[in-house]
Amino acid sequence: METKQMAMRARQAAYEMANLNAGIRNAALMGIADALDRNSQALFEANRTDLVRSQADGLATSLLKRLKFDQEKLSEVVSGLHSLVGLPDPIGRTQLATRLDAGLELYRVSCPIGVIGVIFESRPDALVQISGLAVKSGNAILLKGGSEAMETNRLLAKVINEAGCQFGLPDGWIGLMETREAVGQLLAMDDEIDLLIPRGSNEFVRYIMDNTRIPVLGHADGVCHLYIDRACDPEMAITVAMDSKTQYVAVCNAVETILIHSALSEKLLPELAKALRDAGVQIYGCQRTCAAINCDPVSDWHTEYLDCQVSIRLVDSADEAIEHINRYGSGHTEAIVTAQEETARHFLSHVDSGNVFWNCSTRFSDGFRYGFGAEVGISTSKIHARGPVGLDGLMTYQYRLLGHGQIVGEYAGGQKKFIHEPIDRDYPL
Repeated sequence: METKQMAMRARQAAYEMANLNAGIRNAALMGIADALDRNSQALFEANRTDLVRSQADGLATSLLKRLKFDQEKLSEVVSGLHSLVGLPDPIGRTQLATRLDAGLELYRVSCPIGVIGVIFESRPDALVQISGLAVKSGNAILLKGGSEAMETNRLLAKVINEAGCQFGLPDGWIGLMETREAVGQLLAMDDEIDLLIPRGSNEFVRYIMDNTRIPVLGHADGVCHLYIDRACDPEMAITVAMDSKTQYVAVCNAVETILIHSALSEKLLPELAKALRDAGVQIYGCQRTCAAINCDPVSDWHTEYLDCQVSIRLVDSADEAIEHINRYGSGHTEAIVTAQEETARHFLSHVDSGNVFWNCSTRFSDGFRYGFGAEVGISTSKIHARGPVGLDGLMTYQYRLLGHGQIVGEYAGGQKKFIHEPIDRDYPL
């Protein structure tokens, strides 16, 4: 199917999706989860085909890890779909209610954005998460995955589409684009697409932003930081650092730079370096770090390794750590380990990132772990949505004014006056 036709079908489906009741959308989510389980072996076989081909083509190790779709990944995405079912319906929520005058009531009510295009990297599980969020939020979705995941994505989209339609979703609510040319066509469809969410490198996201008039919710690099303060619990600091770096290295919320207070250079730094090296992590450091633990120098502090590599810098204060993060970070996720609440408060309020943590791993920066059910991505922008983008990030709102024949001329002429008083009830229609 041509991209233009697919987008037009999605536009029509979006109108229907927005008006489906919550019961139908939740039933569709459960049906999709069951269908994925039933087709698990076929999905794993398709993924093995992608893995073998991509490995032969020399795909980077970090991307191969993301590409893998096995029982563990399937269980995670199915659990995410079940979690979405348990969340409140995001459509039709009253966000504001004001009586402009007697018999003239204004309501701001949540509603779906419409048609959302998502261009994402080699993660088939992202396709399931994005599709599930689209169903729950009442949006139509157009997807473009990487060619390395072509077989897996194709089968996932088929299973998800058929199950969704079986439980009442409109034809065309989901579309999968497979060619590179389709991306260029998609960027020109500002009359059909309401929001684009690209997931990839900084250069890729910038290309998308520079070549479309469609609003873009950008998620580029995940250059995440952990600052270990001089007042830390050393055991906690090493545990948090190891989880942040090694629990799963090929993801955007894995820590890439560890900042350590210089007072800890003689004891904690060598202990952490040993733990990292024992886990197979290669260390790059500033001049003082290299002198202390004999490592290679850092070439660029703004580096997303997505692998068993990490940068370490010694700093002389929390403010120096904050300055480093705000200069070299990507606005994704930063954490501090300290026993001092005042230092933590200062760090959390001065670091300019979408997610800022105290005494816990950067790996918690995730829509599912936040209780969003899933996420369509992590936004490093500050407008509309920031951090893990779950259901709320896929919603907008309408102002709905309910009157009894009022006209502006009566207020402009002074015969009537606005009272602008809050209404203590939800939208009634």
